[in-house]
Amino acid sequence: MGLPKGSLNKKERGNTQQIFLDAGYDILGYEPGKESYKNLCIENDLEIEPKLCRPQDALRNLVRGWLDIAIIGEDWVKEKSTIRNSSAVRKIGDLDYGKTRLVIGIPKESTYTSLSDLFRANQWRDNPIMFATEYPNLTQNYIMRAPAYVEIFGGQMPLIDDESPTRGKTERVQMIISAGATEGYIELAGADFIVDNTQTGNTLKEYGLRELETEPIIRSSAGLYAGPSCVGWKEEKAQEIFEMLNGAVNARNYFDVKFNSPVEKRNDVINYLIREKLCADEPTVNEGEKFDQVNIMIPRSRFPEVRRTLKKNYGARFIVRNEVKQYIE
Repeated sequence: MGLPKGSLNKKERGNTQQIFLDAGYDILGYEPGKESYKNLCIENDLEIEPKLCRPQDALRNLVRGWLDIAIIGEDWVKEKSTIRNSSAVRKIGDLDYGKTRLVIGIPKESTYTSLSDLFRANQWRDNPIMFATEYPNLTQNYIMRAPAYVEIFGGQMPLIDDESPTRGKTERVQMIISAGATEGYIELAGADFIVDNTQTGNTLKEYGLRELETEPIIRSSAGLYAGPSCVGWKEEKAQEIFEMLNGAVNARNYFDVKFNSPVEKRNDVINYLIREKLCADEPTVNEGEKFDQVNIMIPRSRFPEVRRTLKKNYGARFIVRNEVKQYIE
């Protein structure tokens, strides 16, 4: 199993290690920023052999059978989809964390409102229009669909400079393939814009940049993907792993809540909870002489409203709220 090394295991973005711990896996050697190729293991499930993997390499490793499954951001799956036989890789499921957007960044003082504005305003200048990105395939496909690019450059590909013999057709638009810190290329190389992923936009602001367009090139989140070697018992195991991890991610959306309510309100409370879908098949009720203890799961977004209703309409008291580590339907 390929585990992401980099941003998907940073505490502020995805913290994949914590998801494994919440899912019930005793994972070692995977502390964010201190991942260890030598010590990485899952002590309580030896059927899983974890391997650290750069997101940029994960799809190729699956295609070649070096990995059976891997956690990958969808941005890198789409970026590397040109790899031979990449269609043999299938998505087991979306894990719905590590959400990010691939966006165009320009200096904040710029007056451009779209990529077409930028191309039209700079089409006659002597020096080329330059941009930097870690995502050459996604970026090229996107900019070549911009109306102004089609009008001015037709179907000509931008020249690509990636330290190999230059590729592309028109030197008037040039792509620099970066290797991290893409935002710095506007100041470093005089790039007109950059294309990079962002979660909050804070890094763009730190570099004095803003997003050019309101809609991102793509939206991405982490998912569990399987290669052609994931068959038989491995495929069953992969489904089990997905269920465990997805349960840990899904749990973040709920609170585990206990409260007491008068026995005379029992049926009213049960009907309310079932009607509002605040329990699984039915609420857990421990019946007492004067008060029942009720245990339910409440979506975080609804907790203030439900707490207020339970207290005001159903006499709820001694309300206790706990975090949920795992929630498997």
